[in-house]
Amino acid sequence: MDTGNPVLVIAGPTASGKSALAMDAAREFDGTVINADSMQVYRELSILTARPSAVDEARVPHRLFGVLGAADPCSAGRWLRMASAEIDGARSAGRLPIVVGGSGLYLKALTDGLAPVPEIPKRVKDEALSLHSRLGGAAFRDKLAELDGEAAARLPAEDTQRLIRAYSVARATGRPLSEWQGEAAAPSVDARFATIVLAPPRDALRDAIEARIHSMIEGGVLDEVASLLKQGLDPGLPAMKALGVADLGRHLEGEIGLDEAVEAWTRATQRFAKRQLTWLRNQMTGPCEVFAQYSESHRAEIFSFIRQFLLTGQT
Repeated sequence: MDTGNPVLVIAGPTASGKSALAMDAAREFDGTVINADSMQVYRELSILTARPSAVDEARVPHRLFGVLGAADPCSAGRWLRMASAEIDGARSAGRLPIVVGGSGLYLKALTDGLAPVPEIPKRVKDEALSLHSRLGGAAFRDKLAELDGEAAARLPAEDTQRLIRAYSVARATGRPLSEWQGEAAAPSVDARFATIVLAPPRDALRDAIEARIHSMIEGGVLDEVASLLKQGLDPGLPAMKALGVADLGRHLEGEIGLDEAVEAWTRATQRFAKRQLTWLRNQMTGPCEVFAQYSESHRAEIFSFIRQFLLTGQT
């Protein structure tokens, strides 16, 4: 039986314990932890995105954490190219690639491939970004509707990144993004995937999010956000859309108190986690699901699943 090229995928909403599980699995199975969180790639967002600590990164190899500056936007396609290289690097070192994150588009790109959308010239991207900055979200979406009615109808006016992406693709290629996405995706990674999905009950997840945000405040996240904002970056950049940046920024500008900022940030994170859970249940349901926040009590069950996958290639 072919058991070659195994890749372990750990998925789950924010604050579900993915990083702790990835660390435990990497230590048990000689793994390399590869980030699949779209915000943890940015070096300025260590505390805000709950990136693994320097101590954890010293215990086992970690890749694609804090590798880009906030001014350097990442996309699913760019991440996939970087992740593919890191998976090959882990294999060459005789280690198990362990891909961990909650960014659904990144995970689906890895397991299913990406639609063959051509590379968009920088001048077109810059044109779209400039137009969006000038018009604002709602009016820009009206412009997008002239090129791609389906995307304009589907995307909310606040989804800057995807609106600009859809506009850029249609402008550069003369075809709506939905047409490109309808074409068969080409798998870019030669691998056998085993997926573990952490899906805690919403009450437990809500409590975990509140505890994590409190810990971030105690850990100096305000200084981290202040440092990011001092760069004067375009607010449309992905890193500037990280949960907490806008709310803490309003507090730092004196518009609202810290309690109000934390409450707004917490609510937004809880809504985001709810969307992640819904997406994972519809798109990434794995053969190993843990309906709780990860803890040591789940280790034996999960490790048994991983051993079976590594030995037999089956899940």
